[in-house]
Amino acid sequence: MYGSLLAASVVATAGTLGQYPRLQLVLLLIVTGLVFWAAHVYAHLVGERLVGESWTWTEVRRVAGHEWSIVEASALPAAAVAVSPLFGLGLSSTAWLALGVAVLQQVLWASLGAAAAGAGRGQVAAEGAVNLVLGLIIVVAKAALGH
Repeated sequence: MYGSLLAASVVATAGTLGQYPRLQLVLLLIVTGLVFWAAHVYAHLVGERLVGESWTWTEVRRVAGHEWSIVEASALPAAAVAVSPLFGLGLSSTAWLALGVAVLQQVLWASLGAAAAGAGRGQVAAEGAVNLVLGLIIVVAKAALGH
């Protein structure tokens, strides 16, 4: 669920990336999502493994599929960066767009997840609010760092 916050953190701290900043930011988002996904899959498998037992491919696929949302969370901010030239956005505005998309995505997924789990309206609102606050902390950090 926190993959969108990871994507927001990548955007907030990316700064100037070089000759092809949009392409580099898209790649940075996707690669970061993939690396964190692989780390989560590995940690989950290690945490479940009994000493001396090896993993089965079925188990690896199950865990990899369960953790795939980390990669998916980087896709929408990366897409926002990729299409930003169509809206005439400069690099700074592109970064803010991607950050906004990541935070909004985080709030929506948290709220939808709570609703799907059967939470009442108050709990759904609380989930959304907590995730909005976490996202806004990243926004404030980006603003304070002047990226």
